Amino acid sequence: MITTDHQPNLVSVAVFGEFTLADYKEFEEIVNYKVQFEGPVNLLFDLREMAGFTLDVAWEEIKFSRRHARDFRRIAVLTEDQWLTWSAWISQLFVEAEVLVFADETEARSWLEAAAEPAQ
Repeated sequence: MITTDHQPNLVSVAVFGEFTLADYKEFEEIVNYKVQFEGPVNLLFDLREMAGFTLDVAWEEIKFSRRHARDFRRIAVLTEDQWLTWSAWISQLFVEAEVLVFADETEARSWLEAAAEPAQ
């Protein structure tokens, strides 16, 4: 199950339990809409409560990342799981966004907000 929230230039997703293909499709729809009307967005992916994911989600994530390689500014991944940290690092091969892993949500949100601030 996932919960989603979107604000200007930000999509937040939290995964609870198993991350299924239906959940991923819901995430894709939101991102496609945001990118179409706002351009590149930041993404906050909270995986702290994720119990696992199905293989079809892993495959869909690879395809999605390749299609949206330039559609993200920054991607913050919230997790303490080493496997997911490694997976986030690997995803950088498919997207041009900055990808960082955080254990603290406040730090993750601050990092994402800093990308939205105009350069001085």
